[in-house]
Amino acid sequence: MNSNLPDDWSPADNPYAIAVSESSWLRATIALTVARMHGDDVQVGWFSSRQIDARTLVVALRQLLAAVKLERIALTGLGMDPAVITALDAAEQVFLDALPNIKHVRDGLTHFEDWARGKGGGPQADARKAADPRDVARDFWSFGYDPVTDTVTMGPFTISVSAAVPAANALCAAIYAATRAVDQRSTAELRSQVVQALTNATIPCTPPQGPVLISQGDDMRVWLSLNLSSVPDAEHKELAERVATVMTHARLRLTSSAFPQAQDIAARLVADEPLRVEKDSL
Repeated sequence: MNSNLPDDWSPADNPYAIAVSESSWLRATIALTVARMHGDDVQVGWFSSRQIDARTLVVALRQLLAAVKLERIALTGLGMDPAVITALDAAEQVFLDALPNIKHVRDGLTHFEDWARGKGGGPQADARKAADPRDVARDFWSFGYDPVTDTVTMGPFTISVSAAVPAANALCAAIYAATRAVDQRSTAELRSQVVQALTNATIPCTPPQGPVLISQGDDMRVWLSLNLSSVPDAEHKELAERVATVMTHARLRLTSSAFPQAQDIAARLVADEPLRVEKDSL
């Protein structure tokens, strides 16, 4: 774990961000693996590098659905707009339509201890209703990559390798979009908290007349600065100190990007520097 993280940090605090991180790793894995499969085959002992990579590809593709599951759980727990979840569901279905057999191919590969005996779940369980497990095992066996058709097969199930990268890219983009919606809502809520705190202290912050400017950047952060031209020079310091005090009482922290260790926040405001607003974790 990163040693710069606070002692009380936990991935459980932001599972939607973990979903983005893991899906990004998986997308890179899929792109790299497909590129190798489409390149020269290399013998690794008795084995073909393409066949090895085919196994990696299948697992990575299936794991993307685990990232979607985590994202969906996080969105539901946060009470996000159902439309955000619906969009994610739709993207997942597009992925499944492009790779309709990915679950079965992965299951046969990773549950070989059951599929090799005809004792697997899903389609093997259905097949056992009419056939002996030994026959079921034979019909659902033989994993491999065919470079001629550019497909990976597990028994009767096939997925297109050429469809893997665009499908993964689209699904990862949907996971990122869902996470960005969470960040947008959090940023909007933080901005409202800042505006409310200043308003309660009778410090105007509505442009263009307000001496305090609150902006919501494309970086999903809230920034606070002073509109110094609207205040007499002699009142700059007093206004800055009032703003700093109000933020502290509201359990909000102002930080400088240029001088992150700066303690005199009022001085940074008087210097006409936009400061980042964060919730105080203390």
